[in-house]
Amino acid sequence: MSEAKKRKFHTPEFKAKVGLEALRGVMTINEIGQEYSVHPVTVGQWKKEIQEQAKTIFEGKRGSKPIAAHREPELLFSEIGKLKVELDWLKKKSGISR
Repeated sequence: MSEAKKRKFHTPEFKAKVGLEALRGVMTINEIGQEYSVHPVTVGQWKKEIQEQAKTIFEGKRGSKPIAAHREPELLFSEIGKLKVELDWLKKKSGISR
């Protein structure tokens, strides 16, 4: 009987290296696959993943933060204050308070 092949696990660094090599376009995906002993389909998948995730690298580096992130605590505190005033008014009108 033949011995079963074990699945290879590649580090993220290796995947990035191979994917960036594919992005450069100096060699074909088949050549890159042969050089690094990786199936060409896998090389293509890593290349595609790098292309899709590249935009997240630069998000949040510059520019103002979204308005909601700055104002969320303000809005919550103002809501708390408003509810407290309403509660005090209701207590006063109902006679619960002194």
